[in-house]
Amino acid sequence: MDHNLQEYSHKRYNILTGEWVLVSPHRAKRPWQGQNEAISNAQRPAHDPSCYLCAGNTRINGEKNPDYKDVFVFTNDFAALQTTSPTFSVNDGLFKAESEQGICKVICFSPDHSKSLADMNVVDINKVVKAWQNEYRALGSNERINYVQIFENKGAVMGCSNPHPHGQIWSQSTLPNEVEKKDKHQQVYFEENNSSLLGDYLKQELEANERIIYQNDDFVVLTPFWAVWPFETMIVPKQNYRDITALSEAESMAFADAISKITKAYDALFQTSFPYSSGIHQAPTNGEANDHWHWHMSFYPPLLRSATVKKFMVGYEMFGSPQRDITAEQAVDRLKALID
Repeated sequence: MDHNLQEYSHKRYNILTGEWVLVSPHRAKRPWQGQNEAISNAQRPAHDPSCYLCAGNTRINGEKNPDYKDVFVFTNDFAALQTTSPTFSVNDGLFKAESEQGICKVICFSPDHSKSLADMNVVDINKVVKAWQNEYRALGSNERINYVQIFENKGAVMGCSNPHPHGQIWSQSTLPNEVEKKDKHQQVYFEENNSSLLGDYLKQELEANERIIYQNDDFVVLTPFWAVWPFETMIVPKQNYRDITALSEAESMAFADAISKITKAYDALFQTSFPYSSGIHQAPTNGEANDHWHWHMSFYPPLLRSATVKKFMVGYEMFGSPQRDITAEQAVDRLKALID
């Protein structure tokens, strides 16, 4: 990699969104006297009688959870999207609004209140992958649903409202902003090159071998060249699949293995249960071919220097563009060493 990229300020281009990130590697040397987060490593019990998500407990709406043994999925009691929203629009000069319908679900990864994905074995993570596949397929078959967003907020730092390991699935009638940008840029590239944008990028990354953290037969874990968050990573299938339903049984296990490897590395990095937001971007469920799509899973962890120092998106990031101090390559070296 060009020495200048490791020493001097520069911008890097995100091929999926068409946006830039400012990289300032020299700033990593500055002393830190700012905010320190309160990070708890307290061991949680396997079952918490006060937890709304634990097996057999009663949720806030009065419904009782079944005595589930692996993955449990239910409709969110406080859904951000509603199926009952009427169809309407507002076009009043510069005031513009449109109705939006959707279905939101919660997915408990395990009945064990103490286990995050990093603590689960690959077989049990694969059960989560299977649930993701089933929900994407089921929700996407609804004629009112044109996109299914699978994501997880892990840790209080990320605003997680319940410590029981769980994720969410929001499905809606239109494409959200980030997905719309990725849809557009992948389609333009596909029409011009008759190949996958992310697939071609992955080939270049594998050849360069500078941001690869881990790979197995079917998946690559890497830090994108344009990464914004300090230890941001992406899991990319080697095959040009549009969505996760295309995975074979062996590929599903390989995906679970990749999730296991990177989440364990995160926890080992600062010796803490590493907070992050993760999400899977995949083809819309709008009935179109969407051959330009290459699905992928991203992890956006906020910890910067230690378990207590967080990267805040403020100031220039809010009013200009995203910015990072340590380079993607420096982050890769640290994460890769933990897996190796």
